[in-house]
Amino acid sequence: MSINHKHVLSARLFCQLGLGTALGLLSGCTVGPNYTPPQTRAPSQWTSSLAGGETNGPVDLAQWWKNFNDTNLDSLIVLAIQSNLPLRIAEAHVREARAERDVAFGRLWPSVGTRVSYSRDRWGQNSFPPLPRGTDLDYNLYNAAFDSAWELDVFGGTRRSVEAAGAEIGVAKAGQRDVLISLLAEVARNYIESRGYQQLLAITRQNIGVQKDALDLTRSRYRSGLANDLDVQQAAALLAATESQVPSLETGFAEAVHHLSVLLGQPPGTLMDEMSAQKPIPLTPPAVPVGLPSELLQRRPDIQRAERELAAATARIGLAKADLFPKFSLVGFAGLESISADNWFDWYSHYWSAGPTVRWELFEAGRIRARIRVQNARQEQALGAYEQTVLVALEDSENALVAYAREQTRRESLLRSVQADQRAVELSTQLYKSGLADFLHVLDSERSLYIAQDALVRSDQGISLDLVQLYKALGGGWQDETKANQHP
Repeated sequence: MSINHKHVLSARLFCQLGLGTALGLLSGCTVGPNYTPPQTRAPSQWTSSLAGGETNGPVDLAQWWKNFNDTNLDSLIVLAIQSNLPLRIAEAHVREARAERDVAFGRLWPSVGTRVSYSRDRWGQNSFPPLPRGTDLDYNLYNAAFDSAWELDVFGGTRRSVEAAGAEIGVAKAGQRDVLISLLAEVARNYIESRGYQQLLAITRQNIGVQKDALDLTRSRYRSGLANDLDVQQAAALLAATESQVPSLETGFAEAVHHLSVLLGQPPGTLMDEMSAQKPIPLTPPAVPVGLPSELLQRRPDIQRAERELAAATARIGLAKADLFPKFSLVGFAGLESISADNWFDWYSHYWSAGPTVRWELFEAGRIRARIRVQNARQEQALGAYEQTVLVALEDSENALVAYAREQTRRESLLRSVQADQRAVELSTQLYKSGLADFLHVLDSERSLYIAQDALVRSDQGISLDLVQLYKALGGGWQDETKANQHP
């Protein structure tokens, strides 16, 4: 056995040194900075006025989608959590990070290996020293041995690698929660959009029916000499323009359903039959507790991920600094070797070797110190990234609060507009039939009504989508029990 490239220690050496001495060497100093979580001060209150039903009350976002009171959405969320492929990838990444930590932790302890071999050998006739005449040049060689290696973590380099690997687990888990939050929001968004397209199609078809009746009325009056061909052509043009909206709305509905199916880990057309049954846009709750800005630091997974990345970068500074110091190892091997199987296990076939080694890269100081500067710079980058992530999280939440509140104000105006346009259509139609108004008034009223109704539906859709974005900005759906509770 070659011992030039192996650091080994026999069981006998462990007994001689004593476990207490070994552990004393193992628990030496740890170089590098100790990590302290950054102290980030968040605003005590939201800058945006809570004018959309939001409150500062305690927030429970573990299953925020249930606030829409839509059983179809609830079931789709559950299926997505069970089947989404990016979420499975994120879960595998967590398992990978845990295994990497175990690999790093294993370097703290000795490694033991065994080897058994047999070979048929032959001495050279001209070997040195010369063999006695009559010596059998052919012989068997039997060998069995075990070896053990233990590099003592005197200066804490290995412990820093374990610390960094532990922080990477936090990074992976936060990444998994980030994928989960995005998944929940995407499922809700595409579901709301599909229901919105259904409502837009219903309004468009309703207006097509009304405009067809108006066209029939105009043609009838034209045949009776009570209207001119211009009125007929204008009515036909308005009808054709409204009918042209149907294909694009059907395309939008199909795309939303296709993406919803993919989010559930299914082929794009799987949900088409199920989603074709018309359902209303999910309604928003009357009150939405949003908590305080400081709570974002505990809820947002992107903030948690950035903080864990900072912890890992800090630990790697110590890992780099440990290379400035010598490496202490306990080495040895023991085994049995004989040219005959008959006496292979005799005492005289035993051999062993044990002793400490020291390795110190004395002429690598330039590169080692450069690696330390690299890790210091990476830590500074991680700290800046953390602070920026906090600011972006606050910005996302403030923007979502503003959008949710302002869209509700806009909807109130649109609702009044629809009511007024409906009355205008009724009046203009009556006046036209009585010959007291031009048909252009009817066309303008119908056109205005369709535009207002379309805008009102889009506003209803926008309010629900803004609430989804608000829940996402607040870190909704981040708790582990989200996955554990599989049924709504």
